[in-house]
Amino acid sequence: MPRSDIGGGEMPRTIVPRVSLMVARGRNNVIGSAGGLPWHLSSDLKLFKAVTSGKPVIMGRKTWDGLPRKPLPGRLNIVVTRQTGLAADGAVVVGDLGSALARAFEQANLDRVDEVFVIGGAQIYAAAMPFADRLYLTEVDAAPDGDAWFPEFDEAAWSEIGQETYPAGERDDHDFIFRALDRLK
Repeated sequence: MPRSDIGGGEMPRTIVPRVSLMVARGRNNVIGSAGGLPWHLSSDLKLFKAVTSGKPVIMGRKTWDGLPRKPLPGRLNIVVTRQTGLAADGAVVVGDLGSALARAFEQANLDRVDEVFVIGGAQIYAAAMPFADRLYLTEVDAAPDGDAWFPEFDEAAWSEIGQETYPAGERDDHDFIFRALDRLK
């Protein structure tokens, strides 16, 4: 018998959130250079904000250090680091990806959202890829020099659920395609 039938109201359901990776990568898989992005894509930054707002975001310490504004507003920021005693004002600091995912899932349930995000960098993406249900890929039409790369993955194991093309312009250095892919079950 549902709990509401005995006068106590419905029991809250636990949400198992989708784990999504969100990344902008060049044709050569470069995602970063000297602690920052190797391009300026204002339209992609707006997409990033729209898609991740209100949802927990997980990042490595180098990604945290490279943020121009800390913490990212409107979402729980979780920083994964092996550096003991790191102070990251406005963020939760954890020592491993498992702890980060547990804390993100907890927050997603409190906020009643169905998705948590991994937003970089390279080591965190590689560790999170086996747990990812969705990839949001910004495919930048450029092959810049860099020092951080998105891990190789088998695209045949994923199904594209949507894409949108953005031309280079005054606020975007390069053409890019924003794609969403779901892991095939």
